[in-house]
Amino acid sequence: MSDWNAHQYLKFEDERSRPARDLLAQVPLQQLRAIADLGCGPGNSTELLLERYPRANVTGVDSSQAMLRQARERLPQCSFIESDISAWMPEEPVDLLFANAVFQWVPDHRQAMLRLAALLPEGGVLAAQMPDNTREPSHVAMETVFGVSGAARVDLPAAESYYDLLKPQCQRVEIWHTIYHHVMDGPEAIVEWFKGSALRPFLAGLDGAEADRLLQEYTAEIARCYPARSDGKVLLRFPRLFVIAVR
Repeated sequence: MSDWNAHQYLKFEDERSRPARDLLAQVPLQQLRAIADLGCGPGNSTELLLERYPRANVTGVDSSQAMLRQARERLPQCSFIESDISAWMPEEPVDLLFANAVFQWVPDHRQAMLRLAALLPEGGVLAAQMPDNTREPSHVAMETVFGVSGAARVDLPAAESYYDLLKPQCQRVEIWHTIYHHVMDGPEAIVEWFKGSALRPFLAGLDGAEADRLLQEYTAEIARCYPARSDGKVLLRFPRLFVIAVR
């Protein structure tokens, strides 16, 4: 698969950053020495961490060179590391492992979460947020139009499974769902949103003409699934799962 496109991803920076803000608001830590922003992307979540914890040593971790390049330009005062978080190890003790919209891309992500939580000191926090939208019309339409079953992601397991996974080694685990209804200019905007994320595996390997044809079909399907509201806008329903685990 081709590398991420940071510019495409950031077309909806405010909407994509909203879950990171909501996750960070629930982190029960005041004074931190070190933070790792796992799957930091272009640095939008890293910037939020710096704003809340200006004295902490914040390190961004991502496997995408394009995303890291954007993050380094945005936050030259931070350290950014290219690494797969399923194998990444911190170079120093970390008080907060912050993972906004990344674990859903990691094979066997529950075991990755368990491994990372075990690295935390007592009182340290693993804070994670994952899109839980594989059954939404936007994603069902991807498989229908592109004819590739399961090309993006598998469904997340039940929320209770994360509690059973993490509670034996954590003093407190909190889990919740939030459903966002993002106001979008039209079906084309929804397509642009997913071109920066979930559509990437479907578009990989297609030539330009074929990609354009299928994107037109996908846009028509999105227009059918997400009708215009009273002001002509459309609402993108977007469920997300949140986990806070205190070691």
